[in-house]
Amino acid sequence: MISIFGNESTRTCFGVNRREFLRVGGLTLGGLTLSNLLSSHAAASTGASVFKDKSVVLLFLHGGAPQVETFDPKPEQRENIRSSTGHVQTNLPGVRIGGTFPKLAAMADRFTIVRSFGSGFGDHDPRPVLTGGNRLRAPIGSLVSRTLGNVNPQTGLPSNIVVVPESVRPELVRAQEGVGQLNDVRTQYVPAGNLGSNDEAFLPTGGRALIGSLQLRLERNRFEDRRRLLAQVDTFRRRLDATGDLAGLDAYQRQAHDVLLRDIAAAFDLNREDQRLIDRYDTSRYFVMENYQRGGPLFNGRICQSIWTNLLGKQMLLARRLCEAGSRFVTVVDSGWDMHGNANSMGVPAGMQILGPQVDHAVAAFLEDVHQRGLSDKIVLIVTSEMGRGQRNNTTGGSEHWGDLTPLLIAGGGLRMGQVIGESDRAGQRPVTRRYRPENLLTTVLQTMFDTSEVRVNPSLVPAEIANVMNNGAPPIAELFA
Repeated sequence: MISIFGNESTRTCFGVNRREFLRVGGLTLGGLTLSNLLSSHAAASTGASVFKDKSVVLLFLHGGAPQVETFDPKPEQRENIRSSTGHVQTNLPGVRIGGTFPKLAAMADRFTIVRSFGSGFGDHDPRPVLTGGNRLRAPIGSLVSRTLGNVNPQTGLPSNIVVVPESVRPELVRAQEGVGQLNDVRTQYVPAGNLGSNDEAFLPTGGRALIGSLQLRLERNRFEDRRRLLAQVDTFRRRLDATGDLAGLDAYQRQAHDVLLRDIAAAFDLNREDQRLIDRYDTSRYFVMENYQRGGPLFNGRICQSIWTNLLGKQMLLARRLCEAGSRFVTVVDSGWDMHGNANSMGVPAGMQILGPQVDHAVAAFLEDVHQRGLSDKIVLIVTSEMGRGQRNNTTGGSEHWGDLTPLLIAGGGLRMGQVIGESDRAGQRPVTRRYRPENLLTTVLQTMFDTSEVRVNPSLVPAEIANVMNNGAPPIAELFA
């Protein structure tokens, strides 16, 4: 995808050998096939007239984040209904959110909360929300990569990336084979549905090993030899083509050559950031990860490693770096939000005291960072979960799966911010205003990233299967565009 390698047998820690790395991005040792990608993008009108030059960061709180504890606290209601962590007044008059989000409360004018959104699905499967229920069964990121290409032609960076804790701390391991964060990501976040493997998300889980594998390994003199060989072939072809039809080929090959030699791996390397900025994102202060990996008293020794981590801040910093470097859709996975209050999981009060402050800090740092960089209108942030949770049990503090309402926060992208959309009932269990579902979120994202009205007029501007999704989807969340 990014580099040229001489060693075909070595495999990365996530099961892709280096030869396959090349194939993912359309590069081969035999020639600069990336130039074909560049020329096809230049010839097509997709990128120029349909794509709005925006990126999406989707923070997915896997496990079922409680809607009442996050963005709809119901402070006037009785104990097992209202937020167990209290509430905090935002900088918007009359708008309060859960008590573990004071930093976000101070910048509520920079995001919008949707209180009538529900996944309609009460199980630990992120795909209904990730796909928006499209008939291709493909995550939104895969729809984006099918439309724009799975590699950014200008930077060589994958268009669709999933960021997990292992992406920033490679020494994390699973407690047992087939269990834990990495397995969940491979089976639930990466597949591209009916689009096929070419549009699967790129999953960087190798840390420094990954960065090394993204760097150019073929000696430059050998690479230059190949370039000179290509130049000789091009000279021969130009002699055959007196009409000048190949006049633009050199520019595309030079661009492909520049992409190959550029330090693409830098986008994945947090050490390239100023240490002060890394410190501003850092969420390790909120709890000691190793205590939860090994199974403290609240877990009864049964929680697998790498599910509960304090790395969300660095994950969000990596997401910002990837978007700035050309990625179009980055999914950040934060697990551990299953709060039944049993032998396998914390109850809601204890779980929110651990995970809530980390999300508050990481998201606030992200919003401030993109604001300072002038990227707020170019990067859309979505914070949601696969479902919400039912009313809390007074005995265990736990709550069960609930699909009628699901937390949803949206920021940036040039959308209308500083508002609350929709309303839930007194118990915070069902919407009493217009109900929004994942299909509405899908259309909202597509309409934010693409000129869907242009696609309706001329469906040939994008792949046929994507045009079908754009032209036959549910309405977007209208208030975001008002």
